Amino acid sequence: MSRLPVTKTYKLYVGGAFPRSESGRTYEVEGANVALGSRKDLRDAVRAARGGLPKWAGMTAYNRGQVLYRVAEMMEGRKAEFAELTGSEAEIDSAVDCWVWYAGWADKLAQVLGSSNPVAGPYFNFTVPEPTGVVGIVAPEEPPLAGLVSRLAPAIVGGNAAVVVASERRPLAAVTLAEVLATADVPGGVVNLLTGRKRELCPVLASHMDVNAVDLAGATDDVAELERLAAENVKRVVRNGEGQSPWHAAAFLELKTVWHPIGV
Repeated sequence: MSRLPVTKTYKLYVGGAFPRSESGRTYEVEGANVALGSRKDLRDAVRAARGGLPKWAGMTAYNRGQVLYRVAEMMEGRKAEFAELTGSEAEIDSAVDCWVWYAGWADKLAQVLGSSNPVAGPYFNFTVPEPTGVVGIVAPEEPPLAGLVSRLAPAIVGGNAAVVVASERRPLAAVTLAEVLATADVPGGVVNLLTGRKRELCPVLASHMDVNAVDLAGATDDVAELERLAAENVKRVVRNGEGQSPWHAAAFLELKTVWHPIGV
């Protein structure tokens, strides 16, 4: 007896769950029906990110590194599936290696970015990096997976939570990455991923008053207007260069200086 195969449904990833868009809309892309995220979906994702931030930021840097390494392990285990979606094993290798690289930096960022400062007085004076908060990321259109990972990994390694707008033309690899994140010990809400039209979602992300920083690397329409919207609550606007660097992570960190009396 013949049977019809079960077609995969590509949903959003918000708060550790996979909801459909609240609007019920989908759009056809890459031969599949994908959730067409709405402005309300994005606001829900920001709320989920704010809720997931304390647990992630409160973990030790070493533990965050372990979680990111686990993401790399699980992507490696699904390499064939990702390669089918992207058409490039080299891209998968690049994405996996990116997770491993930032996982190794997780407990070293404070050593590189922080300092013990000389002061004229009986005080200890330390500068330490802290998470900026909720980071909005507009993922590049190409490459759909490695481009997203190269923006996401440095944003979350230091303890931030993220709201990601995936590649509009090639979102399937991003949604599959969300499945990996959901089962790789990443707490719910730390990464939230939306698929849909960038022209609809990006202005809402850039103007949202509870987003602390935005990476507009993948923005395709009127970047100057997005920067203007981001300026309304003095968001940090980031455009990291290519490759991997601890300074890409530093772009999403704040430096706090602490004074403490000696001998107390």
